[in-house]
Amino acid sequence: MTQTNTTPTPHTVLTSGETSYRFYLGDCLAVLGEMPKASLDAIVTSPPYNLGIQYRTYKDKLPRDSYLAWSTDWIQRAAATLSPTGSLFLNVGAKPSEPWTAIDIALAARPHLELQNTIHWIKSITLEKRGAHNTDLTAGHYKPINSRRFLHDSHEFIFHFTPHGDVPLDRTAIGVQYQDASNVARWNTAGAVRCRGNTWFIPYTTIQSRAKDRPHPATFPTKLPEMCFRLHGRDRIGTVADPFLGLGSTAVAAAQLGLNFVGIEMDEAYLLEAIERTRAALTTQRARRTCDIILDRAPDL
Repeated sequence: MTQTNTTPTPHTVLTSGETSYRFYLGDCLAVLGEMPKASLDAIVTSPPYNLGIQYRTYKDKLPRDSYLAWSTDWIQRAAATLSPTGSLFLNVGAKPSEPWTAIDIALAARPHLELQNTIHWIKSITLEKRGAHNTDLTAGHYKPINSRRFLHDSHEFIFHFTPHGDVPLDRTAIGVQYQDASNVARWNTAGAVRCRGNTWFIPYTTIQSRAKDRPHPATFPTKLPEMCFRLHGRDRIGTVADPFLGLGSTAVAAAQLGLNFVGIEMDEAYLLEAIERTRAALTTQRARRTCDIILDRAPDL
């Protein structure tokens, strides 16, 4: 008896050589539920936080129990698509008046995956003046909070889940150099690069028009999924995914790294924007490869 492939038909498929980028328009519950088991090596995503954010078509304010049940459902389906050595990088935030949101979402994953790492995404930071610096140094962007009770919110979580909590990582792929070279010998390391740790400063790029440059109320920079993929191990990745695609930052990161990609988005306007951003990233990558080939073939003068 022939087994029928029930995976939905993609809205759009982009290709670059043997690498494909499949985009699905629909509910992630339906698409994830029909994807082959253990077919993904890494997922980087950021679901709605249930904080009343104004999306185009999604209602971001469900009753708490309904929202957590939905979170458990999609995480269970996503976990089923992960390979035994796969990673789910789950970006979630909260707001000061509802501080447990991110933790509640992480707990929804506990029956299905192990929490291997907790990463702190820092959007804005201030370094106090020291040494030759006469003023404090502030970098990044934050959302001001006008309150006598709460601080400005400059941070979100990236929860790193794996099937059994024992997935090896390429920690130095996103490593940083030792400021003091003597630490290389002191810590008996093989090179001058150390693990970055679980605090990642990834600022948003400055934009002129939110409606034009970032027409989505909740996005993360492309650098975030890129670092997640590199940390998981670029050489161990076949296919990656984002079930809450939005404007496609994860797809763009996959295009820049040459990874097969699956993206799911229920809003067609966001999906089309993500497809165009990915197409532009692929065009840029092809141009860079062509330039590298020309430079490699250039005769010595």
